[in-house]
Amino acid sequence: MTTVLTPASPLTAADRCDRCGAQAYLRVVLLSGGELLFCAHHGRKFEPELKKIAAEIQDETERLTTAPSTASEEER
Repeated sequence: MTTVLTPASPLTAADRCDRCGAQAYLRVVLLSGGELLFCAHHGRKFEPELKKIAAEIQDETERLTTAPSTASEEER
């Protein structure tokens, strides 16, 4: 049986870490079905274990270091 994963939608401020409730920047789609959401801290902490059980990991932690497009040149 072949499983086809649909492209995940971008994470938003409403997506919260399943561990601590902070904004989620990682979505882990499990091999067994379902998904888990993690903040950057908990995503890094649990990364080795998550890689063993994940079908896909959507990592958006780069958003933490990029300036928003609305930021002025002085803010960037």
